[in-house]
Amino acid sequence: MSDDASAPAAVSSLRRRGERSIAKTLRALRKRADLTLNDLAQRAGLAVSTLSKIENDQMSPTYDTLLGLAEGLDVDISELVTGGRGVSVSGRRAVTRKGQGVVHSTLLYDYEMLCNDIANRQFVPLLAEVKARSLHQFEGLLSHPGEEFIYVLKGKIELHTEHYAVTLLDVGDCAYFDSTMGHALVNPADDPAQVLWICSRVVAPLA
Repeated sequence: MSDDASAPAAVSSLRRRGERSIAKTLRALRKRADLTLNDLAQRAGLAVSTLSKIENDQMSPTYDTLLGLAEGLDVDISELVTGGRGVSVSGRRAVTRKGQGVVHSTLLYDYEMLCNDIANRQFVPLLAEVKARSLHQFEGLLSHPGEEFIYVLKGKIELHTEHYAVTLLDVGDCAYFDSTMGHALVNPADDPAQVLWICSRVVAPLA
């Protein structure tokens, strides 16, 4: 009983820690790279005002924005999220215990970043709660280099893609798609929806 009672607080703490670390780490990485706000904004394809809000913890970046920032900074996305560079050796292994990943919350999704202590990974594994209830919540479909795989663990998911009709996915259903094609996930029901989300490595020095 005590474990269950403490779980929400633990997740909340992880979520807050993840959000704070991204703002602080982003500024530190930008300064380490000797980049101005304008320099990094251009590299990441963002408005300077947007980048400033992220650095000052006034805006929570989406996963796609994190990808752009990681590419602009020439770092692994895990370094941006966790503040650590991870380890790059042969015979690598990482373990993330249940509920112990770094949680990053946005208006559309809550991401739990898994196995972040390995650098230069071939793909990025996430657990994601889909919070968006309508495509109207997105500022257009999201797209970026790479490929993605999703597997529905809980609830129902609408998969919106640029070149295909909307596809409803239930528990146990999965999909694989080209990330350069506009895409978005929507939860059409009142019940929670969660997916295992795997993205191919797409950012320097990974790509």
